[in-house]
Amino acid sequence: MVTGRCASSVARTALFGGSFNPIHYGHLLLADEVRERLSLARVVFMPAGVPPHKPATEIAPAADRHAMVRLAIADNPAFEVSDLELRRTGPSYTIDTIEALGVPPAELFLVIGSETFLDLLSWREPRRIAAQCRLVVIPRAGSPFDPDSEATRKVLREIGADGIATAEDGVPARGVIVLHATSLPLSASDLRMRAAGGRSLAYRVPPAVASYIATHRLYGWPA
Repeated sequence: MVTGRCASSVARTALFGGSFNPIHYGHLLLADEVRERLSLARVVFMPAGVPPHKPATEIAPAADRHAMVRLAIADNPAFEVSDLELRRTGPSYTIDTIEALGVPPAELFLVIGSETFLDLLSWREPRRIAAQCRLVVIPRAGSPFDPDSEATRKVLREIGADGIATAEDGVPARGVIVLHATSLPLSASDLRMRAAGGRSLAYRVPPAVASYIATHRLYGWPA
């Protein structure tokens, strides 16, 4: 498991960030599909820090979210978790995380949703991000992503990307990669609501995660 800076490596690596509040089988399935279809050596889960605008009841403490990810991926040697962003003080920027990982740009893949991709120009140094890794865009189920739209073309122009390619037959040599992955009907907000009512989390999160939520009374789990 990774707890800080990852050693430089030529092994293909995906960076999968998110609040993981809590991590669930949808996250794990997506990570495994990305790993398999892009022939990656590993996927690094990167829990984000606590957003200042979110009520404490909506997001678990950083240590708990990191612990739940660690439990969820424990049986998969290709999955790792990093607390790099959780330990960082002040604003946390993706470009800093990418550079801290120390993975060569040709071997690093940043996994983001299609809505996030269209908002990429609001990020810190988006062009530099695109130069330091390959962007893997996952279209959200029920929300079509048009690779030929003006919004998409604008992002591609601004970040200096060589167009859009699909991951249907492996890893494209150039361009932003669009990967249509299987989507499970799971949402973290629904899981938090279930936890608040003491309802079953079985078949939605790994057993160790469900046990952790109950034991630590996360998300309002009843005593």
